[in-house]
Amino acid sequence: MAHEYFLVGSSAAMRRIEKIIGLVGPRRATVLITGETGTGKEMIARAIHASSPRWHQPMVTVNCNALPETLIEAELFGHVRGAFTGATGPRMGRFEQAHRGTLFLDEIGDLPLDTQSKLLRVLQEREFQRLGSSETVRVDVRLIAATNVDLISRVQERKFRQDLYYRLNVVPISTPPLRERLEDVALLAAHFLEKICRQEEISLRTLAAETVEYLCAHPWPGNVRQLENAVERAVALSGDREILYPPDFELTDVSAPAELPQSGMDFERTVGAIERNLLEQAMRRAGGNKTAAAEMLGLKRTTLAAKLRGLEAAAS
Repeated sequence: MAHEYFLVGSSAAMRRIEKIIGLVGPRRATVLITGETGTGKEMIARAIHASSPRWHQPMVTVNCNALPETLIEAELFGHVRGAFTGATGPRMGRFEQAHRGTLFLDEIGDLPLDTQSKLLRVLQEREFQRLGSSETVRVDVRLIAATNVDLISRVQERKFRQDLYYRLNVVPISTPPLRERLEDVALLAAHFLEKICRQEEISLRTLAAETVEYLCAHPWPGNVRQLENAVERAVALSGDREILYPPDFELTDVSAPAELPQSGMDFERTVGAIERNLLEQAMRRAGGNKTAAAEMLGLKRTTLAAKLRGLEAAAS
């Protein structure tokens, strides 16, 4: 199916999302995608669009928190000349641009209340008026919305319309954070590595076995987006070397709180990978001086030396 070209992962959570996409893709039902920043909500939206009969029509994306409140209605619905200061000519809005296709409204929780009312009417009536015009424009648009905030809390705080929430939440899809599907990290890293090498027109890089363990032990507070950025940085900083090692990534937030994935984990392997990463970082920063490295880690020199011997024995 088309969505397989967009989603990467074999975890139970991703298989569940793929199943939902397969069911909802051919319909025109509105979808609300929720999840933390960087979890791939837009990729899921694109997979839904690609799995629909509208795949050959445009998917238009609007980031609702990237636009000034005074311009967002003009952006969505368009305007005629003279509708407001600076409107020197007519402009087609995003709804019209997405006619017969899909409109993706990202960060919809930041939409102003006045605009929420107008959006609700468009969803109900499938028509609207451009700013400054009395002409009614009818559109055939499949709407997908996404947010990283709790819309129910926003409704309770009277910052989000309850009726609009129910109109959007026809088919809910929750995207799990990467720390809850660490088994997908290796596949994602390999996917990004291939993608970046292709874009840079360089020979394909590979990940050393210890690099895969290192990446899989990381909590990834920035989710999939952070992983992609880390891979891109590692490729850029590794020069012509075709194998990437843990030091190429230099992940700085190793102290972020780890969470147990729903699927469980290999405790010894995960903790061992974190310990090995910290030991290697300390030795590298200390220039190989064990006394200085031990001070960085708050260990006795003899303890550090014993741990390093353990790493050497495990690697042999």
